[in-house]
Amino acid sequence: MNWKTILKSLKNRDMLKRVLALLGIIVVYRFMAHIPVPLASPSALKDVVANLVSSTDLGGFLNLLSGGALTSLSIILVGMSPFITASIITQLLTKAIPKLEELHKDGESGRRKINQWTRIVAVPLAIVQSIAYIYILRQTVLAGSTTTALDSSLFSWVVAVAAMTAGSIILMWLGELITEQGISNGISLIIFAGIISRLPDNMATIGKSLIDTTSGSLSVFGWFTLPVDPTTFWVSLALIVAGIVLLYVLVKINEAQRIITINYAKRVHGNTSYGGIKSILPIKLLSANVIPIIFAVSFLSLPAFVGQILVANGKYAALGNNLISWFQSPSAGSFTGATWQAFIYPVIYFILVILFTYFYTGIVFNSDEIAENLQKQGGFIEGVRPGMQTEKYLSKIVNRLTLFGSLMLGLIAVMPFAGEYILYNVAGISNSSLSISGTGLLIVVSVALESLRQLNSRALMVTYDEYK
Repeated sequence: MNWKTILKSLKNRDMLKRVLALLGIIVVYRFMAHIPVPLASPSALKDVVANLVSSTDLGGFLNLLSGGALTSLSIILVGMSPFITASIITQLLTKAIPKLEELHKDGESGRRKINQWTRIVAVPLAIVQSIAYIYILRQTVLAGSTTTALDSSLFSWVVAVAAMTAGSIILMWLGELITEQGISNGISLIIFAGIISRLPDNMATIGKSLIDTTSGSLSVFGWFTLPVDPTTFWVSLALIVAGIVLLYVLVKINEAQRIITINYAKRVHGNTSYGGIKSILPIKLLSANVIPIIFAVSFLSLPAFVGQILVANGKYAALGNNLISWFQSPSAGSFTGATWQAFIYPVIYFILVILFTYFYTGIVFNSDEIAENLQKQGGFIEGVRPGMQTEKYLSKIVNRLTLFGSLMLGLIAVMPFAGEYILYNVAGISNSSLSISGTGLLIVVSVALESLRQLNSRALMVTYDEYK
């Protein structure tokens, strides 16, 4: 990463405009996270919801991904989930329906139509999810509360659903505006900003626990005593070391790639010769980046969300409680390994990460299209025939890379659960936010690396004239 090039590029008016636009969109997003849903007594509702969220791991995890919108009862409470679900649906249909696949191959105009359909599908999904949130809120949160918000009329709840749906659509639009700047992926960066926004609160909680010396202070070889809690100090130190190691592994996995040499046949046109040169085709170990993690987390939050609705309904409360317990991100206290149900979430999480890695890699890296373009341009891989043989060769390499990359990504994703099991059952230390922090760190590192890579590429384009 060349920071000098990036700083030089900011002298360019267009580049500066793109960076400022991106920062402005993030500020708007964070401002929206603090606009409450238009219901009666928003402050009382906020306190009730905050207490409920803090008491469950699922609520804490959803609150992390929404950047605190859940505890704030913000209009962007639904978040990017409808758009992510709509993207998965349209991409699956693109592979299943030949006409949509042809449209996808039709260039920018075809992809623009598919994106438009994705937005249309996201709207009813946002409405359904908003209604579900309001239904759960009325049946569970407010039912046991004495807040005056219970007196809200049906019209107020309709307005609340409309506001939440509008917030989700605006958030989708902001994500697309970020993508248009060519510096980062909009969906990933918004989730990244939401997770980063929770860091001050998390650091304050750890700091408060660290300086709490009611259970004793840390003695350093008997020479002197530090005014910190010994258990919190050693746990924090262990997590910092584990985080540094995880950061190193994540960077290596994100940057790893296979280089394939492409030869171009020499052609003579009149008195001018073309081709006869070599270029490279880099194939990343993880072409899908952090998208599989985001897809897997969104998919896994759905069963527990349905369980909340079933419990609120009362008819199928037993099934709802099972869905909540099975598909809730296991905490240090719940992930004891005593029952097989405790392993449902980590195992399905691991499998989904692998499946979504293959699925998304197949979308972003089309071996058929690349082989066809190489053949049209007169390019070939040494020892491999152009056309079908090149497609098979590229598919074989991508599948092998994706297998190793997806397994590594899946292991890193479920590693925090193993850490919680060891801390709680072996060391007797309870830290229910470790799995949340592990997944959050995974998303943050991957998005940061990809965004910096895109920023560096655009900076090189802007400053290209200086290197002539």
